[in-house]
Amino acid sequence: MDALKIISDPSLKAEVPAFEVGDTVRVQVRIKEGEKYRLQAFEGTVIAKRHGGIQETFTVRRVAHGTGIERVFPIHSPVVDSITVVRKGKVRRSKLYYLRGRVGKAAKVKEQL
Repeated sequence: MDALKIISDPSLKAEVPAFEVGDTVRVQVRIKEGEKYRLQAFEGTVIAKRHGGIQETFTVRRVAHGTGIERVFPIHSPVVDSITVVRKGKVRRSKLYYLRGRVGKAAKVKEQL
């Protein structure tokens, strides 16, 4: 119960950068290998955000070697070390699931100036 109070503390929310759907973000993920931890970057476009307070998650999509990869990250997870906004995107939808069916330039999101 104490963990929920710590996470729901408003001062903790300042650590999470403000990003929206359509932005390109770099998520540093902690990976355990044996006894050690290392950071691995996952960079892609945010295609969905689910607002749920403590359970808030976001979905990041990238294309690697012609295959689409999507990962869902809880914002307040200890596995997520940091989130960096690489570029802002200009979109008119709250969910960008239509990008799954597009390839090449059609799958790009315009940059917000």
